[in-house]
Amino acid sequence: MLRVEGITAGYGPVTILRDLSFEARAGQVTCIMGRNGAGKSTLMKAIMGLVPVQSGQITLAGVPVHQLPAHKVPQQGIAYVPQGRRLFGPLTVAENIEIGLLARKKGLRTRNFVLDLFPRLRERLDQVASTLSGGEQQMLAIARALCLEPSVLLLDEPSEGLQPSMIALIRDTVLQLRETGLTTVLVEQRVDTVLRMADRVAFMAHGRVEAEVSRKELTAESTLFQQFVGV
Repeated sequence: MLRVEGITAGYGPVTILRDLSFEARAGQVTCIMGRNGAGKSTLMKAIMGLVPVQSGQITLAGVPVHQLPAHKVPQQGIAYVPQGRRLFGPLTVAENIEIGLLARKKGLRTRNFVLDLFPRLRERLDQVASTLSGGEQQMLAIARALCLEPSVLLLDEPSEGLQPSMIALIRDTVLQLRETGLTTVLVEQRVDTVLRMADRVAFMAHGRVEAEVSRKELTAESTLFQQFVGV
């Protein structure tokens, strides 16, 4: 279980997250929703050690990770696909995957797993990453993250800018990974996608998680969507 307890974090003198708490349970998809500026991406970066935590703590299976340098966090089994993907554009698909494997010294078995998950990437191993379509780049970003064999996967708006068929493919992949016991934390703005994927939904506003509810308590007409997402 990934647990965030009362963290305050931000950029220099600017505080973004204020006494924020939430948890992501093993084998579940926890979706984080909120308007622009609520602090969703900052939360992901704080978990990854990219934004310093000023107070509170972040633990994975009871082990603190919030004081680790950013390059040590993936070694604990937390993988991150940031908004915008951040691939190594001039490198090939195969080279991006090899870089992912290096982080926790994984090998051929892991490589085959991610390529079986995304067969289209197997067809494009020699293709330069920057020449892939947007959906293919998102596949590669997720595949590279999964090369860690993580226990927790953080996805920051993976459906952004993608056509419906690619959104459906990524949704199905996340649900398939859930069956393996993977903990997934997903920042998502699409209500229909959240309703099809989430086990729990955390609603953020003003740097805090203001409500955390089971997906079973939500419908497309739920007032929480109106209150925190404005759709």
